[in-house]
Amino acid sequence: MSRADKPLPPLSYLQPRIRLTRILSALGYAGLLGCLFVYNAFFADLHGANPLVIGGFLLIPLLIFLPGIVTGNPRVHAWLCFAINLYFAYGVLACLQPERQVYGAILVGTSVTYFIAALGYVRWSFQAQRVRSLHPAGA
Repeated sequence: MSRADKPLPPLSYLQPRIRLTRILSALGYAGLLGCLFVYNAFFADLHGANPLVIGGFLLIPLLIFLPGIVTGNPRVHAWLCFAINLYFAYGVLACLQPERQVYGAILVGTSVTYFIAALGYVRWSFQAQRVRSLHPAGA
């Protein structure tokens, strides 16, 4: 015997949550980009490496997702949740070095903020799409 489908929440419940989690995920994404750029451009000891190469290596994987983040595409948010885990691990490793603890903590904080907010955004956005498809506005 299969379980009965749970009823979907109304749009009046979903829309404020979608708006809030989209803002929080955008802030986490921008904070992560900003932290990586500022630290590697101004503070990091790169031991003679070209800062453009290091910055490109760290920022280009995040910038690939920028158009989808700006437009609010839930699938892009979901895919970035996979990629953001690399930056979380990078931040944890940076936390283990005494001279980079603050940098690592900011990376961990922004990546966790993005990850949690994006998961909520994806869930509630897809629920809202299902509600709209079940109850069209013109019907």
